[in-house]
Parts: sequence; C-alpha cells; structure tokens
Amino acid sequence: MLKKILLSICIILTSIFCNAQKKLDKSFLKCVYDFVYLKDTLTSKKADDIIHLQIGHKYTKCYSYYSQQVDSLMSTPDYEKKAWAMIKNAVDKQGKGTSNYPHKRMRTYVYKNHLEGKIKVTDGFSLQDYVYEDELNAQNWEVLDSTKVILGNSCQLAKCTFRGRQWMTWFAPEIPISDGPWKFGGLPGLILEVHDLGKQYHFVITGIEKKEEPIYFSKTNLGSKRFEKAKRREFLKAKKSYLMNKGGYIEMETGIDLGSKSSQKMMRYDLIERDY
Repeated sequence: MLKKILLSICIILTSIFCNAQKKLDKSFLKCVYDFVYLKDTLTSKKADDIIHLQIGHKYTKCYSYYSQQVDSLMSTPDYEKKAWAMIKNAVDKQGKGTSNYPHKRMRTYVYKNHLEGKIKVTDGFSLQDYVYEDELNAQNWEVLDSTKVILGNSCQLAKCTFRGRQWMTWFAPEIPISDGPWKFGGLPGLILEVHDLGKQYHFVITGIEKKEEPIYFSKTNLGSKRFEKAKRREFLKAKKSYLMNKGGYIEMETGIDLGSKSSQKMMRYDLIERDY
C-alpha cells in the first residue's frame, strides 16, 4: 500500500523535479534490479533496495528507486510536512518499528559517460553530498564456461577482483549492451546478476523494459545544496569514519550533546569498495 502512495506522489512531483535538473541524454532501455546487501557484519543484518538503470546512447544512470523518491520530495515546497505525513501514514498502517517509510537507501548515483570513458559519482553521508570522478569499465573480467538462464536470457559467467572483493557476474551476450548496475560494465553483454563471493552485495535483475525517458543529472538538496568535490578514496575514508561514529557527527553538526544518554547501536560496516 505504501509503495502505491509513494508512486502516486512521485508521479505528481516528476515535472517539478525534472525542471530543476540537467538533462544528459534520453534512455532507450530501463533495467530494474533487486539489491540486497549486508548492513551490519556483527549481526549479519541485511537490507534491500530497488536499483534502476537507465541506458542511453551516450550516458547511463544507476540509482536507488527509494532515494530518488526522497530526492523528488525534497525538491518541492513544504517537503518536511509532506514527509512527516507519509511517515505517520506508514506507522499507522503497519505499526511502530516499521522501516517502510520514505527514506534514502543507497545514496550513490552513478553516471557513465560512454563517449568520454568516464564515470561521475554522487554520494554522501549525514548532511552533505559529494561528487567524484571514476574510471569507466575498470573491472578486468575473466569469462568462464558456465551458463544459466535469467529472465529468459542465456547468460555466461565471468569473474574479477575489483577493489578488494572478488565478484561473480552473469551477463547476456544476446543483449549487446556493455553495462550493468552500479559501476559494473565492460562485458560483451548486459549484466543481469552480480555478487561478491560472500554475497554481502548482490544485484539481480527483475525487469527489462524498452523505455524512452530523459536521463537527468540529479541535484542535491542537502547541506550547502551543492556537491562538494572529492577524490574517491578520500570520500570512502570519510564515509567509513562517519558510519563508525554517527553520534559524534550528529553532535558536531547539530550542537546537541548526546552524552551518556546516547544508546547508539554498535555496527560494523563493510563498504562495497575496500581499497581506501
């Protein structure tokens, strides 16, 4: 029920949100992936997300469906009032303790520029978003003999070691698009499934649709309302530091002394990239 409410609101907000963004390209294909990842290595707690991949002739854009909803909401007047109303509705319908309310999940937006061979990534933590450049098709894949069928497409197995993790992926040579979710790409076919060996991070496709729609560069509505430029490894170090000491950051940014009353839960974070 909540998904239907959020979807209706997003449709209403689309025209407002799109006018505030820079158009990069127009898509001809849209892919949807389920994304499951390990949120806490101490308790083995997992979280889930829905990832959209817009594929155009010049650019592709990969982002969280849920984070895009929140960003759309934040770009409108009185968004705080609207957000609290949606949260109250979710709690009333599903009870206290539910996490099924409008909140960001994967904050990373990945823009692949296939003409220039570059990736631009926006990401953030706490009250600030950042932007950095990365290398396109940075994985060195080894194609293996194993095959399987995903969504009716015959797929082939490939593996690589990428930034501290070993990855296994299934790509579809019958779909000659050298792309995939997140930063993955560079294979002779669309990536339909990819995970690390321990399956701490696991993307699997659930839908492919021929769809023409604008590919926009999404703006930020947090902090200074502009992206701070960063280097990839410096950003990852800062993000890990924040995740391991959220209470300290909250005190620093808000001036609120949590003191001994803070019951912050200890969690162990293992970022998708480990080479920082």
